Amino acid sequence: MRSLLLVFTIFSFIISSPAFAKFVVGKVDIQRILLSVSEGKRVRDQLKKKFEEKQKVLKKEEKSIRKEQENFEKRKNLLSDKKKNEGGQKIQEKILKLQQKSVQYQKEMQGMENKLKKPILEKLKLVIDQVSKKSGVDITFEVSTAPVVYAKDSKDLTNDVIKAYDSKHK
Repeated sequence: MRSLLLVFTIFSFIISSPAFAKFVVGKVDIQRILLSVSEGKRVRDQLKKKFEEKQKVLKKEEKSIRKEQENFEKRKNLLSDKKKNEGGQKIQEKILKLQQKSVQYQKEMQGMENKLKKPILEKLKLVIDQVSKKSGVDITFEVSTAPVVYAKDSKDLTNDVIKAYDSKHK
């Protein structure tokens, strides 16, 4: 909301100032850039591989718990109330541990994603600055965080940034 307010404030200032009669807005889609540049693709492949490894571990444990649950259900009628409670509680504890492990894996994956994308984003900032200057835009917005609703003159620099990034960072 604050970024949208900032955009409107900037535009109202620009529109009211005759010195800025020809004001060109640039826009980039950082998410698309991250998915398109070679370095971003490598990061995505690395994250996918790690995710699949973790999913494999979780599915193996889930399968083991299900098998244990099925065996427990088959024997349940033959057990005393005490043994039923203990068996059910033991299975519930395993399910809870599996859920906790899943949450832990999600946090690890998010941390890994942030760590791997950070250097790309730092280099990307410089490339966006260069492409914006070369394209003659006065200001450049990232479309998902500060969507420009209207601009008389605007340029989408996303493809130019992708090409520039890949040529500069092989």
